[in-house]
Amino acid sequence: MTIISLIKQVPLPNEMRMGDDGLMDRTKAKSIINIDCQFGLEAGLQLKKHYPDARMIVCSMGPGSFEAALKTAVSMGYDEACLLSDRKLGGSDTYATGLAISTLLKHLGFTKDSKEPFVIFAGRQTSDGDTAHVPSQVAENLGIPQATFCESAKPDGKGNIIAKRIIEGGYQMMQLPMPCLVSLTPTGIPPRKPSLVGAIKARNMAVKVFGVDDIHLGTEKIGLSGSPTIVAAVANIESERPPVVLSEGTTESALADSLIANMKKGGNVLQRKEVKEKAEKERPDFPVIDTRGDNKHILTWAEIANGQIARPSLELFTPARHLVEQLNEVDKGQGGTQIKTVLIGKNVAPLAWTLFEHGADEVILVEDDRLEEYLVLPFANIIAQIIKEQKPEIALFAATTSGRELAPRIAVKTGSGVTADCTGLEIGEYVNRKEKTIIRPILHSRRPTYGESKLATILGFVYPQISTARAGTFEVPQRVEGRTGLVSKFKPQFVEADFRTQILETVRGGGGLQNLFEAEIIVSGGRGATSDGLKLVKELAEALKEKGLKAEWAVSRSVVDEGYAEYARQVGQTGKTVRPKVYVAIGISGAIQHLAGMKESGVVVAIDRNPKAAIFRNADFGIVGEYEDLVPELIERVKQGFTFGIEIKK
Repeated sequence: MTIISLIKQVPLPNEMRMGDDGLMDRTKAKSIINIDCQFGLEAGLQLKKHYPDARMIVCSMGPGSFEAALKTAVSMGYDEACLLSDRKLGGSDTYATGLAISTLLKHLGFTKDSKEPFVIFAGRQTSDGDTAHVPSQVAENLGIPQATFCESAKPDGKGNIIAKRIIEGGYQMMQLPMPCLVSLTPTGIPPRKPSLVGAIKARNMAVKVFGVDDIHLGTEKIGLSGSPTIVAAVANIESERPPVVLSEGTTESALADSLIANMKKGGNVLQRKEVKEKAEKERPDFPVIDTRGDNKHILTWAEIANGQIARPSLELFTPARHLVEQLNEVDKGQGGTQIKTVLIGKNVAPLAWTLFEHGADEVILVEDDRLEEYLVLPFANIIAQIIKEQKPEIALFAATTSGRELAPRIAVKTGSGVTADCTGLEIGEYVNRKEKTIIRPILHSRRPTYGESKLATILGFVYPQISTARAGTFEVPQRVEGRTGLVSKFKPQFVEADFRTQILETVRGGGGLQNLFEAEIIVSGGRGATSDGLKLVKELAEALKEKGLKAEWAVSRSVVDEGYAEYARQVGQTGKTVRPKVYVAIGISGAIQHLAGMKESGVVVAIDRNPKAAIFRNADFGIVGEYEDLVPELIERVKQGFTFGIEIKK
């Protein structure tokens, strides 16, 4: 038995910098093992308790400085450390990274046909990228099952791993046969500290360093030139809100009175974000080429939750329709670009009309009893077959937990790049100064990066161009009752091995994802509001509900990481983007990652004990004080009729 952990050394989040080329500049930043990867390391050490004789290997890809992180892992209890380090890998996107790491593992003797079982652990995602692509891409390249966004992984004594996977609104218990890959969220067992014995062992141990030639990896699909995607532009995201109006008073009652009075006065108006683009060089007079060939139309995937089309999948039709209009304009009305949506499941044909009424032109229907629940292996195989037949130029997925693992696995099958968590999708062009050509049309996928302070434009050069859209970013298009389209039934070639993974149990709660998108007012708690286990946050939301408002509670990432709430309630860069009329932030410091998910709110009210907290620079109204004292006062005011300025519909 071998236990393998994949880790990455990353800059401390508050020290990350990005160069004008869109690549991270790590030269002046202190580094640590990526937080999620630390939980992956601990999951491996926990599994070793069941396999005392297991061989423990930790692997990474990066510059020589990454040896420090590998030795830290050895000091925690790992036996061997391997580093893939080569200048030829510089600038690799996630596709190239997944290919390189999987090639290293194959070189070390780990393949889907290995006689001895092995398990690969990885972090859910890295803090300097937040794509969550690499675990899926490594698993696909190795041809092994995977479970991503997991809180735990334990053996069942029969050669399988039982993993608890987080999904929107709940979790799934999954059974995976070995060999397999599991990615961990930072809500599992906290990582242990290095031991003295381990530190001595690490100091005396040499890290095995490999170059691309050592593992027989060609350079065609790695590095900046071999990656299927590039960073084409980087823009600065500017501040949006005018100065906060703080409440005045010496008692909780006086502070509440001041807040109510300030909100009645109004005055603060949300200024939509302004983005300062890089100055463009003068457009050269190069020939324009169209590289699409036979690739045409836009493909989307309709995710099903609780027997209905998931809202994020309906949101995709808003950018898809916009792209259709732009492509038809480029093609001068001769293109006839359509939106084709893949619908997979058991007895799901009636849902096709929901898709038509929201914007689909064609629904590609795949029905089979074994497809009642989403499973990444058969779904990825089916969609890859559809892509091979249909040849779309663009494929869009919602950036849900399922979409974020499905899209990169499909990308490996199709040789495409994939851009994660997009907040903007446009048709544009690419000036290739080296080849002296202009590629048009090409998809410009825009995603916030570097903690939401910059907006990167990513281009893909392999079709289909694949992107995932951040949930909540786009509005659900207005339903056109009676609108219809073509239903095409697709019969895939099933691979029996794709059904090796089994879902043992699925648990979904009643609130969370859907309610957050529809809420008029959201009461959100951060680390500073957890001393009572979020009790007051929930009570304030409940009091607003009792007044007839669409109210819901949410949390910041740190609260999810500490186990106080499920992932479905997380607002922020790696959570949901919400647009309530009022967003009440309680005990939230105001990290830019969280601001990314709530800055489109109509009015932001902040409550925090620290008058210098960043949240006050991004709020309209604020109260400085202890939330344990202030929130009960606000709950009483709500019971007396205060609704944060929202009119109650009778």
